[in-house]
Amino acid sequence: MNTTKAETAPSSTHARSFSLGDLIRRRPETITFALLVTICVAVSIANPAFLQPSTLIDIGRASVVMGLFALGVFVILAAGGIDVSFTAIAAFTMYSVTLLVQTYLPGLPIIVIILIAMAGGVFLGVINGLLVHHLRVPSLIVTIGTQYLFRGFLLSFIGTVWIMSLPPQMGAFGRMPLLQFETANGALVTLPFYFLVLPVAAILTWWILNRTLMGRAIFAVGGNANIAERLGYSLRTVHLFLFGYAGALAGLAGIIHVCANRQANPFDLVGTEINVIAAVVLGGARITGGTGTVLGTILGVLLVVVINSVLVLVGIPSTWQRLVVGSFILLAAAFFVTRQRKK
Repeated sequence: MNTTKAETAPSSTHARSFSLGDLIRRRPETITFALLVTICVAVSIANPAFLQPSTLIDIGRASVVMGLFALGVFVILAAGGIDVSFTAIAAFTMYSVTLLVQTYLPGLPIIVIILIAMAGGVFLGVINGLLVHHLRVPSLIVTIGTQYLFRGFLLSFIGTVWIMSLPPQMGAFGRMPLLQFETANGALVTLPFYFLVLPVAAILTWWILNRTLMGRAIFAVGGNANIAERLGYSLRTVHLFLFGYAGALAGLAGIIHVCANRQANPFDLVGTEINVIAAVVLGGARITGGTGTVLGTILGVLLVVVINSVLVLVGIPSTWQRLVVGSFILLAAAFFVTRQRKK
């Protein structure tokens, strides 16, 4: 009997260990969640002001534009591609649409303005998709080129002057409250209505990837494009959808950025690509494609936003933000590669 118990105990321990490792391999976003919780707890101990509602609302507000960008990048990354032109698409659409409304259509409803911005994003995204498909070159090279093309066209032919006075309906949308309350010191804290756009976009993206044939095609192409094509998936259709959908999210993010900041600056959003791609990678998506989840992407966005927010709260200079985010990316990459090798 004693021998049987001794033999059974290690087996049970091994099963528990295997289950934890299997969970991490299947759901790498658990590591992202654990990092996020650890950082929040540590910062709350170091500076209890982090738990104030105003700080949490600021984090939620800052997550919207980055989250929309990240969802678009994740969809392309899941198919084995990468896009760095999304900020140029956002800048192009937000500035040109704002200028159009201000000059020619001042009474246009905000929902129509948003739809026009998204349609513009789809158009520019489809250009990316067509180039990737027909040139047969990596999407990174194509989108580096179109990033300069879109931004250069904007600055050369549309305008470089900041639009400081927005059409009233755009300013009203940026100020529309979803949740509003007064703090103990009399400050008014507002969670804007546009915050709802991020969870709606996340749910839609999850549904596309997990409940539609297009979602299967995206992950199949990310796993192996040649095999996916032999199985009957149209690479052209997948490429057009991927970049068109990412473009729509970029256009939406751009117009929200304008409404939230109450100005249209054609030079805005430059340099934020790395933070967005970092968030997607930290969420568990692999650059090689075929893996990742929407939940992981949102957790990655929250992780990057929290890091950027809390460094200031604990007295660390903002210049360290890139160092900290880069360190997390390297640690996450090393961990995921190690788990894959063990598998």
